[in-house]
Amino acid sequence: MEEQNGTDAPRRRSPRRLVKGVAVLAAVAALLLIVVYSPLFVLERISVDGMTTLKEEDIWRIADIHKGEPLFRLQTDEIKHRLESDLRIEEAAVRRSLPDGLDIHIRERTLVATVAADYGYADLDRTGRIISVHKALVGQRLPLITGGKIQGKYIGDTVEDENVQQMLAFLGLLGADALNQISEITLLRPGYVVAYTTGAVQIRLGAFERIEEKATLTQGFLDDLKVNPYPVEYVDFTYTSPFIKFRQ
Repeated sequence: MEEQNGTDAPRRRSPRRLVKGVAVLAAVAALLLIVVYSPLFVLERISVDGMTTLKEEDIWRIADIHKGEPLFRLQTDEIKHRLESDLRIEEAAVRRSLPDGLDIHIRERTLVATVAADYGYADLDRTGRIISVHKALVGQRLPLITGGKIQGKYIGDTVEDENVQQMLAFLGLLGADALNQISEITLLRPGYVVAYTTGAVQIRLGAFERIEEKATLTQGFLDDLKVNPYPVEYVDFTYTSPFIKFRQ
């Protein structure tokens, strides 16, 4: 009989190597269990920032987290998902802070406008998401988008109308003080948008181009108007050189 070539014969794993491999896996698993359940890595500190209307207790409840839980059993991706599933929260970031902390940063949705709907009125954030609804305008503080009505959209839905989206994009660039000074924004005619202040001053924006520039100009104008209430009839930002017309 011919002798088999040693290189062609199937290699058999040494029982000793198998035992060693199993031992290494068991040691790793034991180490992971020690880390996960170690009293050194238990949630004791929850740091939350970015809130404007929500409280820390609200964030803990929405995230469904509790002090005393093993830190490494908390899945940060799941916590982030739970937070962002709440209609009031636009974005969340979650990370562990060893040895016993969890850091959470959120950005709440900010209401920027109200628009008429087939059931009354809907309040929108800067992305067009409907955050709240009501039957009548009572104590209205947000700019009212006029010139159209949304239909078949309810809380949690997003208004995708292009004109509404453009007006929201503009309003979303304004600070809170400037936003509070605008009572209405409307598509006066195709391609021509006008806003009105609470003092009946017309802000002519024209087509939605150079939107960031026009938002900056509007912000500056409203900041100045609040300090120096000149008798302005309208301000025109449709051209690169703004024009102000005073009342006679």
